[in-house]
Parts: sequence; structure tokens; C-alpha cells
Amino acid sequence: MPVSTPKNLPIQVIGGSTFTNIPTSCSSNGAEEDDLSSLGANGILGVGSFAQDCGNACTLTGSSNPGLYYTCTSSSCTITTESLVDQVANPVVFFASDNNGVLIELPAVTGAETSITGSLIFGIGTQSNNALGKATVYTVNPSTGDITTRFNNNTYTSFLDTGSNAIYFLTTAATGIPTCKDLTFWYCPTSTQSLSATNQGANGASGTFTFTVGNADTLTSNLSIAVADGLAGPNSDAGTFDWGLPFFYGRHVYTAIDNQTTPGGVGPYWAY
Repeated sequence: MPVSTPKNLPIQVIGGSTFTNIPTSCSSNGAEEDDLSSLGANGILGVGSFAQDCGNACTLTGSSNPGLYYTCTSSSCTITTESLVDQVANPVVFFASDNNGVLIELPAVTGAETSITGSLIFGIGTQSNNALGKATVYTVNPSTGDITTRFNNNTYTSFLDTGSNAIYFLTTAATGIPTCKDLTFWYCPTSTQSLSATNQGANGASGTFTFTVGNADTLTSNLSIAVADGLAGPNSDAGTFDWGLPFFYGRHVYTAIDNQTTPGGVGPYWAY
């Protein structure tokens, strides 16, 4: 297979200790992760549905700007605009080829395992190993990147996300599933729950599937465990499904990038 190298890729370098007056509009989006210890990684490569991390919204002035970029002095920071070419970007679109999306392949997982081996393959329908095949295409809302999930006769906003270690959805009040005593960010039912949900894309395509919610205390009792099917927890956004890593086990999941042409149509979409 050809090797692609992204050129002139905009990145964000974090850890500016000079700027101590973090504006509330920024800090309220979550805990600060501006050093290696709090981020837990040397870097993050975004390979989602969009070419930039904000898009046209961050090029606008006034209230239409979501406030993801700031101009800072030693004493204060203010929201600023950022052109598309200077925004943190999806590296895949900078490839010379195989640049219309990615395919993630992970094996099925039963219970908890110490590790698994999968693949991140660049491109959709561009090589013999990334053909779309019979996967169903779920187009996403081009403004938000979301699809919808039907669960227990209610419809919720949802998205797919390998960056989440569990499936995070709703709340204990909505699901009836208790959280763990200590690890309150995970569910701990007394017995494993087998649940059903239906995902639907903006194009109307839909598919029903089952997923499990296990007892997180049991699943993670062995400190060598790194992979756990059934790991789930309540979502900080109570009306949203975050289909995290367990959703990907045993599936081939395609992510088509916005405005890129693929055999399944123009992105953005997910397919599996």
C-alpha cells in the first residue's frame, strides 16, 4: 500500500503556563488538560467527520462564534476568529490519496481482556482493504456531526466516538441502572443488562442492534484489564448517547469526512 504523509498540517501546542486567566467560556467546557499529566497523552490526532475542528463557525464574529479559539495576553484571553486554513485539522484530508475517510476494524470482545489488536485504515473505497461493501451509510447532521438514537421509545442525539472508553448514555434516572459506589462515572447493575437501540442517520437509514451494560466494578477489578465489553456509564449530557469504544468491538466502522467523495456518497457520514 502507498504511504501518505500529511504536509503543512496545522496543530495546536498546549502547555502555555504564561496564560493564567482562563476565561469562563473556555474553562466551563471541561477540566483543564493543558499539560502531559492532565491530558494523559503526548498528542491527539483527530480523525473524525470534519476536515477542521470547528469549520466555518469559528470564522464568524459575534455570538455565532462558538468560542473555541482565543487571543491571549499575559493577563486575559478573548474569543477570536480563526480561518479554515489555520484551524486544527484532520490529518487524513492532507494526504495525497486515501484522504476521504477512515475505517476502524476491531475484533469482537467478550467480557474483559488485557488487550486486543485492530486496524485504522485510511481511505474508503480507495484500496482493496477499505471497500465499503454492504455497510449501511448513516449521514450525520453537517452542523453538529450527530445522528439520532431511538431507545425505550424516546429519541436522543448521538454520535460514535472511539475516544470514549465506554458507552456513555443518559442517566440513572432515565435508565434505571445504578452507578458504581466509587466509580460513579460508570454503571454497576447487579446483573449484565442486554439492551436494544436503533440508530438513524440524517438520510433516514436506520438499524437496530443490541448492546450490553455490565458491572464496571467487576469488569475492571483486574488492573491488567484494558478492554471491556459492557463498560458503560451515565453521560454528562443527560440526553445524549456517546457510542464509545465498546460499540466498535466486532464491527467495521467507516468515517467519511465532510465534502469528500466516497462510494457511499459525499461525507460526512458513518457506516457500519
